[in-house]
Amino acid sequence: MNILLIIIVLIAGWSLYGYFSSHVEQAQYTVEKKANGYEIRKYPSHIVAQTTVDGSYDQAVRNGFSIVANYIFGANEKKNKIAMTSPVVVKDTPSEKIAMTAPVMVEDASKERVISFGMPKSYTLDTLPVPLDPRVKVVEIPEKRVAAIRFSGYRSYARVQRMEQKLSELLAQDGIQTTGTPFYAGYNAPWTPPWMMRNEVMIELR
Repeated sequence: MNILLIIIVLIAGWSLYGYFSSHVEQAQYTVEKKANGYEIRKYPSHIVAQTTVDGSYDQAVRNGFSIVANYIFGANEKKNKIAMTSPVVVKDTPSEKIAMTAPVMVEDASKERVISFGMPKSYTLDTLPVPLDPRVKVVEIPEKRVAAIRFSGYRSYARVQRMEQKLSELLAQDGIQTTGTPFYAGYNAPWTPPWMMRNEVMIELR
């Protein structure tokens, strides 16, 4: 077997692994409009398990993911395992708004961020087990409309910031008003091949 064939087999196997590992229940939404480079979506109310952590962006994602993952893997009063869903959402806590300028200066400063996992739609607030870790909160997110922009490849803080700026510029051009801070949504396991990665930046609309 020559080297080229080995590489092809490895890539095919990696792609299959990425497909099946990321094939989980996804958040439901309705696309209201497809614009130039982004979508307007309506999300129904849904339940999430979330935690608030601080640190740099990557530290917050790692630590927050681990805390909430422990809950769905059985760290709850019923010791039940809860199916993984996508996306995992990362949102900075609100801070004072400063006018956007160019170029973007990337500074991965320590700050509070909320890491959320959507709960399977078969659960209600009454049927979800109570977390053993007090850092995990199970809450219902009300219905909302958002603008979303998608990108592939591996996530980085710099890429997320660039996509936040791009989405803000597109919405400003179209005269669409937003509220709150942008947030990141990741749909795949971290070992998924980069060409299969689905990443999104969203912001809620007024």
